[in-house]
Amino acid sequence: MVDLVTRLRDRGVKVTEIPKWGPYLQYRWEQSFASHLNKSEEEEIHLYDKGRICGFLWHVFSYETVACLEGEQARGRLDQMKSMSCYIFYEMEDAAYIIDRVTSLKAIDFERESDIYVVDVDFTWTYIRTHESPWYGPYFYHHKEVERR
Repeated sequence: MVDLVTRLRDRGVKVTEIPKWGPYLQYRWEQSFASHLNKSEEEEIHLYDKGRICGFLWHVFSYETVACLEGEQARGRLDQMKSMSCYIFYEMEDAAYIIDRVTSLKAIDFERESDIYVVDVDFTWTYIRTHESPWYGPYFYHHKEVERR
């Protein structure tokens, strides 16, 4: 993450670390983007094992439980986002970051990252770069732009 923070700051982006917020943001992300799943569906996509997260939150997209943009379309959609505040966190890590009123983020900013989540502060959209890119992801989802399957 240090390299990412440095790269963003070098572009003039204000990045603030919010220690120990990772689990909270993971929970909020799950509530916002995976709450439509029932217990059986959660098991099918390997989200949980005996009540604990064992898979990856991005399985919501790789198992196609919601329609989303993938690959170049996802990158392009993130590149179009303007004037926002957002959170950045990693799968199953405690550290998290907030970016305040950035005028633009670029998908290329995250190309060296794995299992990174970018989400606006209202949890209406998300961008994820997985450790399995280019086979899975990146993904972009916006509640208002695509319908759940």
